[in-house]
Amino acid sequence: MQTSIQQQLTEALNQRRSEQRLRQLNTVNAISASEVAGTYAGRRQTWINFSSNDYLGLSHHPDVVAAMASAGQAGSKASPLVTGYSSIHHDLALQLADYLQRDRVLLFSSAFAANAGALTTLGRHYQHLWLDRLSHASLLNGARHCGAPWRRFGHQDFDSLQQRLGSGSQLVIAESIYSMDGDELDHFGWRRIVGADQVDGYLDDAHGFGVLGAEGAGACELYSQQQLSFVSLAFGKATGVAGGALAVPESVADYLINFCPEYIYSTAMPLAQASAIKASVTLMQSAEGRLRRALLRERIEQFKSGCQALGLPITASNSAIQGVIVGADRKALELSEALRAAGIWCSAIRPPTVPEGSARLRITLTTAHSESQVAHLINALDQAREKL
Repeated sequence: MQTSIQQQLTEALNQRRSEQRLRQLNTVNAISASEVAGTYAGRRQTWINFSSNDYLGLSHHPDVVAAMASAGQAGSKASPLVTGYSSIHHDLALQLADYLQRDRVLLFSSAFAANAGALTTLGRHYQHLWLDRLSHASLLNGARHCGAPWRRFGHQDFDSLQQRLGSGSQLVIAESIYSMDGDELDHFGWRRIVGADQVDGYLDDAHGFGVLGAEGAGACELYSQQQLSFVSLAFGKATGVAGGALAVPESVADYLINFCPEYIYSTAMPLAQASAIKASVTLMQSAEGRLRRALLRERIEQFKSGCQALGLPITASNSAIQGVIVGADRKALELSEALRAAGIWCSAIRPPTVPEGSARLRITLTTAHSESQVAHLINALDQAREKL
């Protein structure tokens, strides 16, 4: 049976295919925090995974796995405002609020829902919203649907933004670490803008939470609640699980509970998931968490220095997200295939996920990677130099 819009769908897919931008699902199974397995070229293979956001390797930590298994039930069975908010959810929210030094933390089924829901709900109360040019799709989605005027500004160009800010309440939206380029927020520029009269800041801390700061508290370790009222979190990155949250003042939390559709009408995150996140956050705050962050920094430095010694063209990033920008979509796909043949899983990232002409490999380093695995990646990139 074909839908009435089948022709339009087929044409759109054919267009993506002709541009070498057709997305397809890849079935792979994690066999450790640093390796995946699947079928390729007709046979079963294992690859070192350099496309994972599991920065601290906590997805396979025995404490996290045990916490998920011991929750007693899988799902929460209702929205948070009906019967879906358990003592496990309550304890996790309190733990996070204490860790981040915020009044309240609201849990969401995904970080996308947290961003889109918060900006759609809160954005309408501002005279204008300003989003960094490289803001995540979830932030753009929220801005588009809030009903208030919004514009994008040049990536990290706070000088230009300062000249463009209008009168009345303004909301400036950025990320602590940008998901594709891996560069950290220009804190000097941000501080000059946010906190000025009627200028609030909203920071997506998806790739900073668990990694940034001496204690891993990310943006909340760098800014007090008075300096930064809105911080979003993602639990599918350094936490190693899934889901999202918003760290906000008391009055904002009460407002979102009453007016944010994504919170009101969505089933609460599964109890097993909340339990696993709680165990992961406990590890982040521990001596082991500090050791894992230190080891991650060592792996980042090993990769950067190794690539620089060989003259490999990597992006200027000091985070776990490292990029090799090749420009053309075809070249990114060929480079990804060359690495796959060398036993490395590293997906090609193409427009519209990244700007036109900036197709790339997005390499992510984790605590779980061994020194020899990172060395193998550097060598594989060197061997594929003609595709760069």
